[in-house]
Amino acid sequence: MAKPKGNPAGEVPSREQLLQYITEAGAPVKKRDIANHFGLKGAQRETLKDMLADLEDAGEIERGEKRSYRPVGALPEVMVLEVSGRDPDGELLADPVNWDTDREPPAIYVSPDRQGEPTIQPGMRVLARMKREEAGSYVATLIRVLAGAPKKVLGIYEKSGKQGRLRPTDKRVKQEYILRDADAGDAEPGEFLLCEVKPHHRRAPLREARVVERLGDATSPKAISLIAIHENDIPADFPDQAIAEAESAAPVTAEGREDLRDIPLVTIDGADAKDFDDAVRAVPDDDPDNPGGYRIMVAIADVAHYVRPGSQLDRTAWHRGNSVYFPDRVVPMLPEGLSNGWCSLRPGEDRGCLATEIRIDRNGKALEHRFTRGLMRSAARLTYEQVQAAHDGTPDETTGPLLDDVIEPLYGALDALLRARANRGTLDIDVAEKQVVVNERGEVTAIEPRARLDSHRLIEEFMIAANVAAAETLEKREQPCMYRVHEPPDPDKIESLRQTLNTFDVDIAPDQAGHPSAFKRVLEQVQDRPEAPMINQLVLRCQSQAYYSPHNLGHFGLALDRYAHFTSPIRRYSDLLVHRALIDGLKLGGGGLAGHAGESFEETGEHISFTERRAQQAEFDAIDRFTAAYLRDRVGGEFQGRITGVTHFGLFVMLHETGADGLVPIATLPDDFYQHDPQRHCLVGKRWGRVYRLGDGVRVRLSEADATTGGLVLEVLEVTEPAGETHEPQVGERGGPHKGKQRKAARGTATARQAEQTKKRSQKKVKTSKTGGSGKSKGTGKPPKKRKG
Repeated sequence: MAKPKGNPAGEVPSREQLLQYITEAGAPVKKRDIANHFGLKGAQRETLKDMLADLEDAGEIERGEKRSYRPVGALPEVMVLEVSGRDPDGELLADPVNWDTDREPPAIYVSPDRQGEPTIQPGMRVLARMKREEAGSYVATLIRVLAGAPKKVLGIYEKSGKQGRLRPTDKRVKQEYILRDADAGDAEPGEFLLCEVKPHHRRAPLREARVVERLGDATSPKAISLIAIHENDIPADFPDQAIAEAESAAPVTAEGREDLRDIPLVTIDGADAKDFDDAVRAVPDDDPDNPGGYRIMVAIADVAHYVRPGSQLDRTAWHRGNSVYFPDRVVPMLPEGLSNGWCSLRPGEDRGCLATEIRIDRNGKALEHRFTRGLMRSAARLTYEQVQAAHDGTPDETTGPLLDDVIEPLYGALDALLRARANRGTLDIDVAEKQVVVNERGEVTAIEPRARLDSHRLIEEFMIAANVAAAETLEKREQPCMYRVHEPPDPDKIESLRQTLNTFDVDIAPDQAGHPSAFKRVLEQVQDRPEAPMINQLVLRCQSQAYYSPHNLGHFGLALDRYAHFTSPIRRYSDLLVHRALIDGLKLGGGGLAGHAGESFEETGEHISFTERRAQQAEFDAIDRFTAAYLRDRVGGEFQGRITGVTHFGLFVMLHETGADGLVPIATLPDDFYQHDPQRHCLVGKRWGRVYRLGDGVRVRLSEADATTGGLVLEVLEVTEPAGETHEPQVGERGGPHKGKQRKAARGTATARQAEQTKKRSQKKVKTSKTGGSGKSKGTGKPPKKRKG
């Protein structure tokens, strides 16, 4: 690279020249390389060191490997990529496989194959050498192919003329597949198909596929959950032997069990619940040394009695890991013969259970606890709404007789447990959960916030108390335990959150960031502010992901030293393992751990952590698609929302009415050159000074709703409620709003990022004065297509 103009060899470069060199180097550079490039010696190198430190502190550069420097967000020289598709010019695009930041990765173009190398196709994973281009994009040169393209793909059958196409439902798959008539069989256009990918011919522009399974009309509401199930490889069918084992189950007897049938235990669940696996009871403690204290009991269905180690039921439950819940169906961990039968605590019917009785003081501190294997009979099946209404003064015919002796003591114990929660400094993140209401045909009739009642908290706190008791008992007995681990947030994430919160005049005390109470204080500061829901989301994203492990590392969010899941073995394999360990450790009969089962806890913990994440992803995908299906009749309508994400390719907005998230492509913003400011989380128009900032309240128009992918595309009409700091025009900006026409929102199937990548590529190929440099985007030209983030 030539020396920057105006900087003679041997002179210390200006800050701008130094940043320009690092940005345009194409790869991370070391201090020695920079010094040699500018011809610096002696004391000049110390000055260079200080300048590099200043740039790093300002967030304009970051450290790479081996003490090198690179622009913020730059990629390493060699990395693993997944080829994601082709841009409209036919160039291959790729994404980093291990991308663990909230930033959108830069555009990556895969260079053509060299002679003799295998053809690179979408879906392949490759090891590639990266070279940064002037526009901020990268060119990846293949080193070797690591994994081939997917063998199966899920999509919608479309036909135009004689040519059939399969349009993938997975928004990460950017290309379509050819589906010839001979390979389509009897499939009709508009059907939802599972296809296998055929061997690829080197010269063919697209890969071909053949139908493996027809899954029905793609426009049917019931297809939405099917897409999520198949796309995430959720096991949906039970082996015949597992069903036979469940159907052969019989009721438990009182032999070897404590008789709990006279205790008025009640189940409290949602109105649509079909399986009732936990029951609760509370009474004031009659011990005079514990005034204001309670004795609480939590009884859980004895799944371990029916699902024995090594059985087909056990193998199936391990494979599934957990139940998966969709708005219109459940994919259970166990067959219905157990989940809705012998392991469901139906009122008035004898059921086996594993129960814990816990004594707590008036401040919710556990004084002692015991476990027993019992025979119980639920006194009533109650809903959250029933219990809350009774407590609030309007009991019904079911809750009326239970109010004084059963329901009110539960709330008394809840008050004590909540005091313990507050004393621990537990992190309470208030994130509204969406409830998708569907009718019998699977059609969405409403999307509304899920109710958050004290009766919900009652069950949550009782379950937490039981889970802690289980972990403490297993630890005391030196039994294997499958802990529920939630580690403290990564310091880098905390620092990123601190920088974001600073724009809202909120801060996290640096010396207290390692305790949940620090985040709790943040949420208390903003609880009455309009951007509170968004800040709750930011705090949630900052947290580590919980997982299962035989190693106790505590639970950060609950501020607990030890924690395990005990309360739902009907739908979580982790809880079944805890039950078996308790049965073994307390000598409670058959159905405990088999042999050296504890030795496999490490592997099992990793497996069920994966199945949990798989289930969550499937549930989120389905909700996105149901939401898009609900909103597609309102395309063109206007909504109020708030900006929850700012990237170089556009804005993410959450709609107040439904909680749905949509993308505002940058090309739909009013004409300007938009600079992405990652430090202040905003897009700034360089010409007119218009600013779109994280937390801004906005009025938007819905431009597109695609139920196939769950993607929503929006267009900002106006900023209705500016948030955070006030933007002051920088040198070269002109103040005042731009009164030019609004761009129409994106349509079609290409993603916003593809459009952004294509634009950057064009800017690189045809250099004009309008490129705007790295990090700038011009909101003109053909708008990008949708992308759901």
